[in-house]
Amino acid sequence: MTYQPGRHFLQIPGPSNVPDRILRAMDRPTIDHRGPEFQAMAKRVLAGIKTIFQTTNPVIIYPASGTGAWEAALVNTLSPGDLVLMSETGQFASLWKKLAERVGLKTEFLPGDWRHGADPAAIGERLAADTDHRIKAVCVVHNETSTGCVSPVAEVRKAIDAARHPALFMVDTISSLGSLDYRHDTWGVDVTVGGSQKGLMLPPGLSFNAVSDKAIAASKSAGLARSYWAWDEMLEMNANGFFPFTPATNLLYGLEAAIEMLHEEGLDAVFARHRRHGAATRAAVEAWGLEVLCADPAQHSGVLTAVMMPGGKGADALRKTILSRFDMSLGAGLAKLADKVFRIGHLGDFNDLTLIGTLGGVEMGLQAAGVPHRKGGVDAAMAVLAAAASGSEARQAAE
Repeated sequence: MTYQPGRHFLQIPGPSNVPDRILRAMDRPTIDHRGPEFQAMAKRVLAGIKTIFQTTNPVIIYPASGTGAWEAALVNTLSPGDLVLMSETGQFASLWKKLAERVGLKTEFLPGDWRHGADPAAIGERLAADTDHRIKAVCVVHNETSTGCVSPVAEVRKAIDAARHPALFMVDTISSLGSLDYRHDTWGVDVTVGGSQKGLMLPPGLSFNAVSDKAIAASKSAGLARSYWAWDEMLEMNANGFFPFTPATNLLYGLEAAIEMLHEEGLDAVFARHRRHGAATRAAVEAWGLEVLCADPAQHSGVLTAVMMPGGKGADALRKTILSRFDMSLGAGLAKLADKVFRIGHLGDFNDLTLIGTLGGVEMGLQAAGVPHRKGGVDAAMAVLAAAASGSEARQAAE
């Protein structure tokens, strides 16, 4: 293979780049997971991760991908044949639905066009019609990684309450946790699902269930089989800083460092940074004369931007050109969006300069691949970043 100088730009919407500080935190000898040193570290991590979910309730940590946390959320709270209401917001909502059916649940999928997030009005209308309360849970993907659309979780909670429906409320934050504002307690979520490899800046391998008192109560009578995913032993042993099975010790070292980094920057600043990078990326896309997949500006994501290809041009050929010429990986279109969109990840350990490098690679790639576009996307993005910096300086001066 020919050596390519410089670093690889991993600009898929996760796994995201792992910063050196987290790599160094994990680069330690594995310790006794039944000993006092591990116990002290685990207690710090179990307390710290609550602050990222913005909850005072327990957060359960699994050595697993986000798919495992999907399953854990369902099997701990529901019984065979229970009906779950889901919204078709994209590929990951579709996969969660498939998993629910495989574990023995019935699903109802509110149709969507993959260009919008979940519709609170449609969810509320369906729940209001469910007078015998057959629906036992409502599941929503907060940030749909396949489309770049954000569902309004707080509004969905209001719709559930307005329908006076007792269904559990479950939310997937696998690609939004640590990147977008998310409030487990304030928004009345019963189970929040998370993963380590995106906004938390870790490698894949950890997943999470943040659980409400209502969810814990439901778990005591739920009838779906579970062993590895069971909350009861986890909660009991976590209270003392231990796990009922061998934990991913070195990933927990990394998680502790990630939590520290997020708080050192400040969660509000983290969320503002992601909003800024999303806005700058969309400005670049508009300047290129291309179209953002997410059709509702209120639902645009700060995590990623999915860009539609102009007619007759394939996204995969563009991505291949960008990888071979500029050593940058962009996200592929998934399922029905295959070869129709490319996805620019702008999440995690990511700053203004990295964004400009990323967008420069895209603009050069569009030119190299012969994709019809206008020049000036990078300039448009820089104008957004400059305006944001000026606004920040003015606020600081006023304070």
